Amino acid sequence: MQKDSLLNYLYRFFDIIVLLFIVFDFGYDFKENYNSPHVIGLLILSLGLLAFNSFKFFTKRFESNRKVALVNMVLLTALLLSCVVILLLNCNFHSDYILQKIKPVLEGGLIFYFLLRLMVFVRHIYDIYFNPAIVFVGSFMILALTGAFLLMLPSATENGITFTNALFTATSAVCVTGLVVMDTSSDFTIVGQSIIIVLIQLGGIGILTFTSFFAFFFRGSSSFKEGLNTRDFIAHDGLRDVFRAALNVVIFTLGVEIVGALFIYSSIIEIKGIENEFFFSIFHSISAFCNAGFSIMPGGIQNESIRYDYYLHWIIMILIVLGGLGHNIVFNFYQYLKTYIIELFEKKIVHKKIRILTVNTKIVLYTTFILLIGGFLFLFIAEYNNTLLEHESIFGKITVASFSAVSPRTAGFDAVDYSKMNVHSLLFIIFLMWIGGSPASTAGGIKTSTFALATLNIFSVARGKGRIQLFGRRISSDSTSRAFAILSISLITIGVSIMAVLIFEPKGTSILTVAFECFSAYSTVGLSLNFTPTLTEPSKYVLMACMFIGRIGMLNLMVGLLRKLNHQFYEYPKENILIN
Repeated sequence: MQKDSLLNYLYRFFDIIVLLFIVFDFGYDFKENYNSPHVIGLLILSLGLLAFNSFKFFTKRFESNRKVALVNMVLLTALLLSCVVILLLNCNFHSDYILQKIKPVLEGGLIFYFLLRLMVFVRHIYDIYFNPAIVFVGSFMILALTGAFLLMLPSATENGITFTNALFTATSAVCVTGLVVMDTSSDFTIVGQSIIIVLIQLGGIGILTFTSFFAFFFRGSSSFKEGLNTRDFIAHDGLRDVFRAALNVVIFTLGVEIVGALFIYSSIIEIKGIENEFFFSIFHSISAFCNAGFSIMPGGIQNESIRYDYYLHWIIMILIVLGGLGHNIVFNFYQYLKTYIIELFEKKIVHKKIRILTVNTKIVLYTTFILLIGGFLFLFIAEYNNTLLEHESIFGKITVASFSAVSPRTAGFDAVDYSKMNVHSLLFIIFLMWIGGSPASTAGGIKTSTFALATLNIFSVARGKGRIQLFGRRISSDSTSRAFAILSISLITIGVSIMAVLIFEPKGTSILTVAFECFSAYSTVGLSLNFTPTLTEPSKYVLMACMFIGRIGMLNLMVGLLRKLNHQFYEYPKENILIN
């Protein structure tokens, strides 16, 4: 036991050393670090980690610990072999040139190693303390604080950043909102932008999903506790294949983002205003799929270089819709299409009596379709002689109107200047932002299914029915109660936020501007009437809290804190309350 304890302490010591090297390397920009002992230190650290993991592999008795050590050994061995190959291929060049080639490989490998160790650490936390809601909220808080400190490193910004602005940016990225108090394109360096996009990726897909994926990868199985944690986040009904579902989520997310980046790259390859096309494509693909709304172009999508690139607009729209639907809906619809195509060619195979599309999928798809088509028609008509005038072609007007209907569904990209929109258009945008995307997706808002259930319940009550019946199914009363609870919490949170911001902002601030900002923050949208950069310090913290509550879901947190496992096998006498 003492031996195992000593090894664990050594593991944590090495993790701290790796973290310090990463922070030192990326946080402080030394011009002559290629021929300094810095690169030699990275090599020595990599060799030390390989020796330590090898020792742990041959001395540990538990299979799970041996698997973790084996994966670390393979990673570090591949890293050092890559350095040797680079050395052999460039042996005729000066040592400074060789070190310059080796350094990025060592940096990338050690960062990946640290991420693996971080995932193991987080998994260890929710092994010790089991409460899915608390662990989920805690992981987002830790991620936001860590991101804030990383953004405060000297090499992350051009002219420095305050803690409040760093925390606001990190929270906005982790909550995939997109509200910014500093210009992402000009105030942050490539290092700062990389930190932001990593925060967006982790926040969008969920740090627990990543953790569960690596835990399953190491062990090949999962514990009951881990299954509950992952199930709660990815909205998986059963525990049986919950980690395979988490693996599918990761593969689906990365696959869509890679394909999206390739299409974005093909659309901007001839545009001269973009310096790094590859990084631009990766950044905007992740930002679009995660519904984040961050952009590294000055002015975002309104930039003169890409404002009329309608092909790029449609690519971003598709990524936003896929991310806003969620993996459950996409997988279920894919299964339906697959079965339908099989039935066309194989007449003997009949699945028509078996329900493939779930009621949840149908509700989400129908609601999303109605909102997208209705939003397009409304904005096309309302803004035809206003913000759409600068787009001369009908196709351009259709594209921008469609983009303006898709983006408020928690994406945050702006193809038009929303501050120039008509008031009735802004009110409609607020309505779209409030609804948001679908459950178990990268989108925010009250969710399409919540809005649909609340609307259907109104008609059911008006018709004198005590329950909702749809697609040959009866919707449970628990789902309806949960929908109205979410509606109430959202309106209360947004209302309190509006009042708080109006108190902290100067007199005369437009209530429409403040309301637009608070709805955008709660629904993790990121659209703004150019109000965010002018916020006072207290207002920034109000919007941070609003973004955080909107992302994690206050109801989920309350359920995690207040729910009890014991069941009551008795009922009090029933009494009706007058409601009119």
